[in-house]
This record gives sequence, C-alpha cells and structure tokens, in this order.
Amino acid sequence: MKILAASVQFTHKPNDKTHNLGVIERFVSEAGRQGVQLLVFPEMCVTGYWHVRDMDRASIAELAEPIPQGPSVQRLLALAKSTGMVIGAGLIEVADDRFHNSYVVAEPDGRHFVHRKLHAFENVHITPGDRYTVWDSSLGCRLGTLICYDNNLVENPRITALLGADILLAPHQTGGTASRSPHAMGLIDVELWREREQHAERIEAEFRGDKGRGWLMRWLPARAHDNGMFLIFSNGVGEDSGEVRTGNAMLIDCYGRIINETWRARDELVIGELDLSLLDRSTGRRWLRGRRPELYGPLLQRTGDELPPIEARFSEAPVAKRSV
Repeated sequence: MKILAASVQFTHKPNDKTHNLGVIERFVSEAGRQGVQLLVFPEMCVTGYWHVRDMDRASIAELAEPIPQGPSVQRLLALAKSTGMVIGAGLIEVADDRFHNSYVVAEPDGRHFVHRKLHAFENVHITPGDRYTVWDSSLGCRLGTLICYDNNLVENPRITALLGADILLAPHQTGGTASRSPHAMGLIDVELWREREQHAERIEAEFRGDKGRGWLMRWLPARAHDNGMFLIFSNGVGEDSGEVRTGNAMLIDCYGRIINETWRARDELVIGELDLSLLDRSTGRRWLRGRRPELYGPLLQRTGDELPPIEARFSEAPVAKRSV
C-alpha cells in the first residue's frame, strides 16, 4: 500500500488564528489538487508558538480552545471531510481548566485524535500530556503523533512504535534556537530572514547548516530507522518572536532515507509517496522483534537527575553520570 503524504512549513502570526487558518486552508486546497491523502502542519501553528512563553494565564485562556468543540478544530474537521484528507495541526487546548500544547488530527470520517505534548516547556501554565497517541487511521494504517521535544527523547518514538505506529507525525517549532550545546542549533540573525527576498542564499545556507538541517540529520532519520516507522517532519519557518525557525519540512522512510525535503526560506508544501510495503522487513522492525525487555528495568528507575520540562529545556546544569 502506498500513501501520498505531505508536510507543510509556514510562518504563523502570533495570536492570529484567522490568518493562520487561512494559510492552512490554502495549503489544503493545494494538497488536494495534487491528490495528497495525509497532510501535516506544524506544532501550535493555529495559535502561534514562541510568543506564548511571555503570556499570563488569562491571555492563554483567551487563545485556547476546547477540543473538538472549538471553532479551529471544527474547521479542521470540515476540511478533512470535504477533501477526504487526514489533516493534522497544532494549537493550545483548554480542558478541565488546564492548558495543553496539543496536536489535532482530523480524519475524513469525522473522528479526531489529540496528542498533548509530553514534554511541554512553553509556559508554566501549559500542562504536559500523560499518554501516547496511536490509532487506526482511515488510511488503512496506524498513525502516531509526538510533538517537537517529545521526539528528542528516544523512549517516546520507541514506545509509539511498540504501540504499532506505521507513520509518525512529528510537528515541530525548532531550529535556530539558543541551545546550550555548542554543536546543536544556535540563533540565526533575524535580519537574514527579513532580507530573504534579496539574499535567499544566505538564509538558506543557515537552514541547511548546523542550525537547521545539519542538526536534524544527527538524530531525526534515526527515529524512523531504529523504530521501523515512516516519519513526517513539519516545522515552522521564519521569524518567531525573536528567533528564526528553519523549516526543513521533510518526509523520511522507515530506513531513515529522505523521501523529499526543502530548505527554502518560505512557506512550502513538500509531497512524497510512503510505500508501506517496506515496513515489515525494515531494519527497525527486525530490531524491535529482537528486544529483551527483561533487561530494561533501569529505564523505569529515576536517577535523581530528572528535571521538570521547562528546566530540562533551558537548564545549563550538567547532567551527572551514573552507573547502572
């Protein structure tokens, strides 16, 4: 079985759901004309992302929506139904007086599935999720979702694979960030983005380098390869509240090979065919069958070095080495 899938990168506007949903609808139309069956948009692209770190609880409450009753999710469900496409997009959810960095996937049969970011660090008022999200899609395969930093911790993609995911949706807002590691990402001059029309080669060199694609290539294909899953990486692109997201939208097969990608400094749709017949004999799936869970008890034990999500993202404290 083959699925025509697509990843979108676009520059969202903070707090402007009307604008961002308009961009989503334009890309849905473009994807529909090309026969796309599965369409993946970035993390929190409906509400905006990095500006949220400075918002108080009342401001977040004004931006958040319940799922599925909120107007944004209702529009996603309507788009999925009218196009026959599976569509995913991120926003801030309110549920039981708590806020979540959530990703909604709308199925054309009217169902919806929600993943709450497990390692949310955007704001102290955003509560991390507490479960994995894998389901039987109308596409005839199993889909799973992990949001941004969820994908960095290797346990999360592994568990998603063990739950049967064939395709991992990996929406992000990343690249161009101030990392404490000297060889992982790094800030990009906002002026390079603002001058992209005149000097596209300069900003695209940054997107292809260690602040963008170079960093991703050190780990992202391994998540697909090691776990025997296809992976759809969708990311914001451009200026985001003082940082520059690097885009690099891409589709990766279950051997960690790039099916299609972009490093252009603009909103863009990237399309590729996912050949699910590769899954059964993929290296990652063979490795999954070779596991010895009886040895993995230390994974369930705390070392004492664990940090809350916000501190884990921003702390400069070194991680202590411990023997097992």
